[in-house]
Amino acid sequence: CFKYCLKPFVSLFLQMTCSDNCLQKYLKMTQRISMRFQEYHIQQNEALAAKAGLLSQPR
Repeated sequence: CFKYCLKPFVSLFLQMTCSDNCLQKYLKMTQRISMRFQEYHIQQNEALAAKAGLLSQPR
């Protein structure tokens, strides 16, 4: 992201704005990956528990 901002900055404000935008994109991406990773592990744990018969069967 930041490579697209690599232009001669005419002001500190432009540089900080570009940096902030890139950082926000990175943080959102990292948060999304973390949530997907957590969802995957929950599914894996549920599958293992079902396979082992640890989950209660619906009545």
